[in-house]
Amino acid sequence: MPAMISFRSVVDPADCDFLGHMNVSRYFSACSDGVFAVQAELGLTARDMREGRRLSFAVVHAKSDFRAELQAGDAIWLESNVVEVGGKSMTFRHVLKRAEDGAVAFETVFKCVLMDLVTRRAVEIPPDVRDRAETLRETEAPRT
Repeated sequence: MPAMISFRSVVDPADCDFLGHMNVSRYFSACSDGVFAVQAELGLTARDMREGRRLSFAVVHAKSDFRAELQAGDAIWLESNVVEVGGKSMTFRHVLKRAEDGAVAFETVFKCVLMDLVTRRAVEIPPDVRDRAETLRETEAPRT
């Protein structure tokens, strides 16, 4: 299945550093927002995190590549999908693109564990979440 659009925005001048391009922290912030959108698709909504099962994915490893500069006024979107599903972990790929030309500005792979928000420990991924993750499983060859 193709990646889902998990985040859209326009780069604000406040997102940029004194070099004139989007600050590194903002790239990761977009991906963090994207993870929560993907979680909702997987059945782990904000309400579920606060009042329900009290589960959320937490990043334990990231591998990232910065490919193109983004500047104030650039419209951007984030494509996210699932790369791998383990017992307690899931790996997500996030690709941030500039809307004007579709250029890949940033790509990262997040390995996450599913964390019980009460015990703060990794737990097994529930079957319903695992099943939904299969619908977001990456089908294209990964970028290099």
